[in-house]
Formats: sequence, C-alpha cells, structure tokens
Amino acid sequence: MANKETILGVDVSNETYDSITKQLFYNIEEKKQSFIVAVNPEKIMKASKDPQLRELINSADYQIPDGVGVLIASKLQGGSISNRITGIDLMNALIEEAEKQGKRVFLYGGKPGVAEVAAKRLKETYPNLCLAGILDGYQKDNDKIIDTINDANADLLFVAMGSPRQEEWIRANREQLNVSVFQGVGGSFDVLAGNIKRAPGIFRKFGLEWLYRLIVEPWRWKRQLALPRFLVQVITKK
Repeated sequence: MANKETILGVDVSNETYDSITKQLFYNIEEKKQSFIVAVNPEKIMKASKDPQLRELINSADYQIPDGVGVLIASKLQGGSISNRITGIDLMNALIEEAEKQGKRVFLYGGKPGVAEVAAKRLKETYPNLCLAGILDGYQKDNDKIIDTINDANADLLFVAMGSPRQEEWIRANREQLNVSVFQGVGGSFDVLAGNIKRAPGIFRKFGLEWLYRLIVEPWRWKRQLALPRFLVQVITKK
C-alpha cells in the first residue's frame, strides 16, 4: 500500500525514486496494474476546485510530487514528503530498470514522428532496452490502439497526451490492456527527442525549473503566481 498524504483534498505519494521503482517492478511480477500521475501545485489548485479532476487524480495508485511547492506544502501542514519525483525522471528510472530486468516498454502519444525519435534516443542510452512498440497520439481508432498495445505484450506503457487527457485515457482503458505500469508523461517524448529543452541541471537540482522558465519566458509570470496562492491556501486550510 502506497504511503500518502492529502494536500487540499488531493492524494500525494510519499516515495523516493528507489522505493517506487521497487514497488512497480514487484507489481509487474505479481501481474498487478499500477497507474501513476504527476501532481504539482497548479494541478492541485485546479483539482481542489474541480471534483472530477480531483477524483481522477485520486483514482491513481501513485501521485508523484512533481513540484517543489508540493514538498513545501507538506512541511507546512506537518507532513513528511521530502523527495521530489518528476515525471520525466521517473520515466527514465523505470526505463533504466526495464532494461536491466528485460521488461518491455511501449511509447504511446505525441505528434507523428516524435515517439520514434524519442525511442531512438532511448536506445542510444539504453541499448539493451526492449521497446515493445511505438504509436503516435493521432490514431483515432481506440480499438486499434488497444489491440496494438496488447499485441506488443508490453509491461510498461508511457502515455504522452498532456494532462488530464492522458490520465483520462489510462483510467478509461486500463482494464482492457494487459499492461502492468501506466504513466502519463506529458511532453516527455518531446524532451527526449530534443524538441523541448529542460532547465539546466543546477536549476533542476534545487527545484527551480519555475525560475528558469520565468527567465527564458518572462511572459509566464502570471502563471508563476499559482505557487504563492497555493501555499497561502494550504496555510489557511491547516
């Protein structure tokens, strides 16, 4: 059973990269399904006002704290979440472990051609990785999508459609799929393919991606106000 806290009505898992990876690969061996969703302050704020979104997030097995603001909020309400787990870094950790254990990985989503380039880059980094299949996000026949993934006999499925669409798709279709691990990964295929640049490592180390984005895209300043509003709401809800 995952260790969780609740922030503004949204569940957040208290895990490390190591602990969640061990649990997920144990579940693969046990033929149990696991659904992972990343949560950050902006998403928690939206979910606190949107019961359907909140229920969707809380229906997942793991809600990873993808945002330093979530860690701060946990401390403000007396919690113990201290490990930030970003969606793309968890994806990389799972792929690294999948290579070691010979598990099969499927990439679904993104614009035509993006998943192919992402897969090529992954194979360069993890040459022994078993890529079970690739499918872009523009296929309209859902039955064909399900059949393609099932025919690939994948253990882990990474879905890149943007949130919450990717999580809605996973929840709607997981029972029809013979996959063990489902993770919505947003724009991660574009990052892996080199179409989107991540913040430099020093910014990521200290959870300051928001500052990097503000520096390179100053017009985003209004969006950055979500963090102080989020923390104020956490304090007032204590």
